[in-house]
Amino acid sequence: MGFDATPPAMRALDVAIRLLTVRPGRITVVWVAHLTSTVSLSADAVAIVESDFDKVAEDLRSTAAKRLEGHGVEWDFQWRQGLIAHELIAVAEAIHAGRPNDVVVIMVGSSSSARHRMVGSVAVSLAHHSPVPVTIVP
Repeated sequence: MGFDATPPAMRALDVAIRLLTVRPGRITVVWVAHLTSTVSLSADAVAIVESDFDKVAEDLRSTAAKRLEGHGVEWDFQWRQGLIAHELIAVAEAIHAGRPNDVVVIMVGSSSSARHRMVGSVAVSLAHHSPVPVTIVP
C-alpha cells in the first residue's frame, strides 16, 4: 500500500488493517520518494536529499508501526525512489512473483488536490496501468 502519512494514506492503512484482521494476509507499506524531473541537483545535493529521504522513511515507518501496533497484522515497510505509481506497481509485481497463489492488491488513499483532478493522480495512474487490482480509499 502506498503510504505518506497524509490523512488519505492513514485512512487507507486503517482499511487495510480492518480487512486483514478478519482474513489472512500481509501489508507491505511503501513510501516512494519522488523528485520531479525538473529538479537538477549536484552530486553533493543528491547525497543530502537521499539522507533526508532516509530520515523521512524512518519517520513514516514509525508512524505506520504505531498505527499497526496491537492489530496482529503481519507487515513490512519499503521505501523506494522514483515515479510513485511505477514503484508501487513494481513492488506489487515483485510480491506477486514471490507468492503467485496470493491475491496482491495495491491500496492507496485518494487525492483531494484540485491539481490532481486536472493532471491526474497516482491513484488514477494506478487504475490505468496496474496489472493487479487497485483499491482507492476515499
